[in-house]
Amino acid sequence: MPQLLRVQNFNVSADGIGAGERQGPDRPFGDVDRPERLFAWAGATEHWPNRTEPGGSRGLDDYFTRDFARNIGAEIMGRNKFGPQRGPWADHEWRGWWGEEPPFHTPVFVMTHHGRPSFTLSDTTFHFVGGEPAEVLARAREAAQGRDVRLGGGVSTIRQFLDADLVDTMHVAVSPVELGSGLRLWESPDELLDRFHLEVVPSTSGVVHHLFWRR
Repeated sequence: MPQLLRVQNFNVSADGIGAGERQGPDRPFGDVDRPERLFAWAGATEHWPNRTEPGGSRGLDDYFTRDFARNIGAEIMGRNKFGPQRGPWADHEWRGWWGEEPPFHTPVFVMTHHGRPSFTLSDTTFHFVGGEPAEVLARAREAAQGRDVRLGGGVSTIRQFLDADLVDTMHVAVSPVELGSGLRLWESPDELLDRFHLEVVPSTSGVVHHLFWRR
C-alpha cells in the first residue's frame, strides 16, 4: 500500500477561515473571536484525543475523531501550529501548546527556517526541519515506517502542500460560523475539484464534513 499524506479533522469556518492573524502565547488561534466555535464538534465526541473525562457523543463526528490516529506514523506541521515565536528561537523552554503529553504519539516534523535541536515529550519527538514540502515529506515518510503521514496544519502549511500537489486525502470540517477575516484555506472548496473528488456529509452537530481524495 502507498504511504498517504492525509489532512484530518482540520477545521474552518463557513467562509473558509482556519485561524486569525497575530497569534500570541494567549491566542493560539490569533485574533479570532471564540475560536472554540470551529472545533466544538470534535471536543464533544467520545474519542476527542484531549478528553480527560468519560462521556462524549457517538455517531458521525465521533467516527472522525476516532480515526485521527489510524495508521499514522508521523506528522508534519508548520511552525505557527507549534507555537507563537517567530524568527530565531529565543526561548527553547517553549515546547509546544500541548504540555508534557502531546496528542500525536509519533515523530512530528515542524517546518521552520530556524534550526533547533530535536526533543522528546512522552512518546512524541519533535524535529525542526527546513526545506521544500517534498523534502520534508520524504523525511516524514521515512520516519513513519510504512504508515501514513498526517499533515496537521496550519492553513499556510496545508496550502503549501496543496500547491505542491502532495496531498492525497483531506478531511475538512466546516463549522456554521463566519469569521470574516483571517487565514483562509479556500474561497470555495470547489477550487480543489480539478485534482480531488469531493463528498460533502452534513452532521447533526451543524458541521459539514468535506472529504477529498485524489483523482
